Amino acid sequence: MQQQAIIDKTAAYVKSQLEGEGSGHDWWHIFRVWKNALYIASQEQGADTFMVELAALLHDIGDHKFHNGDETVGPRLVREWLEEQLLDEELITSVCDIVSGLSYKGAGTSSAMPTLEGRIVQDADRLDAIGAIGIARTFAYGGHKGRELYNPGIAPVLHEDFTAYKASTAPTINHFYEKLLLLKDRMHTSTARAMAEKRHRYMESFLEQFYAEWNATEQLEDS
Repeated sequence: MQQQAIIDKTAAYVKSQLEGEGSGHDWWHIFRVWKNALYIASQEQGADTFMVELAALLHDIGDHKFHNGDETVGPRLVREWLEEQLLDEELITSVCDIVSGLSYKGAGTSSAMPTLEGRIVQDADRLDAIGAIGIARTFAYGGHKGRELYNPGIAPVLHEDFTAYKASTAPTINHFYEKLLLLKDRMHTSTARAMAEKRHRYMESFLEQFYAEWNATEQLEDS
C-alpha cells in the first residue's frame, strides 16, 4: 500500500476512535498536532515525514490518562495498527518509541527524544498544549476530571517524577505552573520555539487577567 493511502487510512481510523471526545484529546487535537508536525518538518530539514505523520496521528491512541495510568496501552495499540498495515519492523518500532516517549512527565523529569522525527512530533503536541487552544484544552480536561478551577490554598507543585505528576488532582490553574508555562523552554526545534513565544505570552496575559478578576482588582478603563 502506498504511503499516502496508509496515512489516509490511519487518519480515518484515529478519527473514528476519538471524534467527539470531550476532554481536549479529541480528533481535532490530533488533526492540529498532525498539521503542526508537518509544518515543523517542512522547516527542519531531514525528517522522515511518513514517520512523523504516523506518530502524530497515533500519539494519543491509548493515552495513559484514560487507561488508569498504564503507559503500555498506547504503544501496544500503535504496534497492532501498524502491523495490520504490513509496515516494516524498523518503522513500527520507531513510531512506537516516539509514542512511548512523547508525554510530559513532570517539571523535574526530562523527556529524551533521540530522533528528529520524535522531537518534531513532541514539539507539535506541546504547541497544542499552550496558547489559546492550550488554555481551552486545560479547562476542558479539568472539568472532565471534576477539578476546581482554582484554589488559592493549594500551591502548584513541580513534580519530581512521572508517578507524582500522574497522581496529581490539583486545581486547573496549577497546571499552568506545573506544565504549560514550562513548555516554551522545552521545545526542541527552532521552528517550534518561535511558534511557542506568542502562545506563551498569551497564557501569561490570561493569568494576569484571571487573577485580576478573581481578586476583584480589575480596573475599568474610562470610556
